[in-house]
Amino acid sequence: MPFSRLAVTEFPRSICIVMLTAIGDAVHVLPVVTAIKRHSPATRITWILQPGPALLVRGHPDVDEIITFQRKRGWRAFLELRHAMRERRFDLVLAMQPYFKAGLITAMLHAPRKLGFDRARSRDATWIFATEHLTPRGERHFQDQNLEFAEALGVPTEPLTWTLGPWPSELAFREQFAGSLTKPAASIVVGTSKPEKDWPAERWAEVCDALEEEFGLQPVLVGGGSPRELAAQEIIRTRARKAPLSTLGCSFRELVGILDASAVVLSPDTGPLHMAVALGRPSIALMGYTDPKRTGPYRKCQDLIIDAYSEPNDGAAVSRATRPGKMPSITVNHVVDKLRIWRERYAAR
Repeated sequence: MPFSRLAVTEFPRSICIVMLTAIGDAVHVLPVVTAIKRHSPATRITWILQPGPALLVRGHPDVDEIITFQRKRGWRAFLELRHAMRERRFDLVLAMQPYFKAGLITAMLHAPRKLGFDRARSRDATWIFATEHLTPRGERHFQDQNLEFAEALGVPTEPLTWTLGPWPSELAFREQFAGSLTKPAASIVVGTSKPEKDWPAERWAEVCDALEEEFGLQPVLVGGGSPRELAAQEIIRTRARKAPLSTLGCSFRELVGILDASAVVLSPDTGPLHMAVALGRPSIALMGYTDPKRTGPYRKCQDLIIDAYSEPNDGAAVSRATRPGKMPSITVNHVVDKLRIWRERYAAR
């Protein structure tokens, strides 16, 4: 059933968002949250999230409540959540993650209306868990797809606002980080959730040399502390002529401050890239595994995208298909050329 727009007098007083995983996905939900609160400040917004993205979102002024879903507990996590929500009632559920585990959570929530994706854009048959659905459309950028939920409510989405921080209590950390450097920071995101999206670490080492010597920037390695990221860090710091600063393993909220204090961010398709875009930081995106029209920087820094994904006959259609083996076709010169564009068009800002 298509979703019928609600009259202003019927606007939901309580909304529960189901978007569990991935930092990038959480970032793409934020403009929906801010738009709803701008339109209806009295609406209470609850968001069900897994622990990682919950750490990023916690403290957001437009999110009234975060319910943490402990997925690592297996089926016990679903039983615990069901028990916790048995007495809760919402006016509306926004089922923004079209995967089976999110569908199960949508099914256990008590609400007369549950809005999800149309059948074609739902995976794992999750469209059956919603009572109403977005108007069918082709594949679009993740951010545009999420904004459809606000549009279905009759909520204006412009101006697009993420409000990612830093929060007032975090400004001291940001200033301390920036003040510890003698040159502007260039943050490098060394790893992603999938090896196919990573860029070879030895090439990052060459980029670090260029950042220091040609652009007068301080390379800063950012990201998590996974074995793959730590291995990349070791290669980069060993091969670069001057070992870059590393902040691997910092918290998500600390990462917000580091990215916000950066003059430029260099990253494959991963959560910190979208965090940097939300913060308004110039971002050089290395795209090969996924379609930049679907997962690249949203609206901003289009001239800084290195697109190794697209092929001559692709056309304008947006694709969810992945293309393994494309990332190594990005060269150090490709990155340096984008840095020169950054210096010419963005550095003075």
